[in-house]
Amino acid sequence: MASTCPMMKFKQQSDHPCFGGDHNKAGRVHLPVAPGCNIKCGFCERKFDCVNESRPGVTSKVLTPEQGVKRVQLVKQHMDRQAGPSLKVVGIAGPGDPLANPKTFETFRLVREAFPEMTLCLSTNGLRLPESIDQIIAANVTSLTVTINALTPETGAKVYEWIIYDRQRLSGVEGATVLLEKQFSGLQLAVKAGLMVKVNHVYIPGINDHETLDLAVKVRELGATMMNIMPVIPIGRFKDIEPPSEMTMELVRNQAELILSQARHCKQCRADAAGLIGQDIDLERLESQKMVS
Repeated sequence: MASTCPMMKFKQQSDHPCFGGDHNKAGRVHLPVAPGCNIKCGFCERKFDCVNESRPGVTSKVLTPEQGVKRVQLVKQHMDRQAGPSLKVVGIAGPGDPLANPKTFETFRLVREAFPEMTLCLSTNGLRLPESIDQIIAANVTSLTVTINALTPETGAKVYEWIIYDRQRLSGVEGATVLLEKQFSGLQLAVKAGLMVKVNHVYIPGINDHETLDLAVKVRELGATMMNIMPVIPIGRFKDIEPPSEMTMELVRNQAELILSQARHCKQCRADAAGLIGQDIDLERLESQKMVS
């Protein structure tokens, strides 16, 4: 049972659609420039992609940093022509882990030079977060998402198949212990550096659901701004698991919101998502139109 607290931690004010901003007024684009990953989550499957899928870890193609900047320009121009919400946020969330890919920071540098008005954000599993804080700050990233799916190594060993750290492949409790230590220490360092930090958490019935609320307490104590609890998508190791119902997710989020502000409009976006949340732009069509014009 999670510890009680006298008052939940409220979210900071932000126009970032994933951090409490109005997702009908601010567009975002995810640049898929980071294919490599240093951990294997049991629920992750990146071997196939359907353009109609909306789930983390998939992209139609991996971009170079230069191509990433061109995509920002393309999406910005498209949204400006619509005379509605404008593009506000440029993020890197995969399809692997951004901190395991040097091209992440090269992309941020180029985007910052071309579009200094954009809010930059990054999503990571946290394994390399402590050692990357200085680079993140230097890149002018202000919003950070850390995905944390366990509170204890024993549960982490059920969620993660392996991690690669210091060129060693670690699995089981050993690997989960290293990952959790890096996640929690990195989160604390990010908060101290002034970043707005959100914690994503994949809710897996019978695997990690007993730790969700206690994890909310833990990350609140470390300074997280908000939390995003997402239902597991039954693929990979958990392909046969029954995902939690909408009613269960609502109940869990309501309980967690007594501890820490909750993100409720998450659509578990692709690594190449663009546009408004829930109203993604058809990038293939947009890019083909540009080629024709």
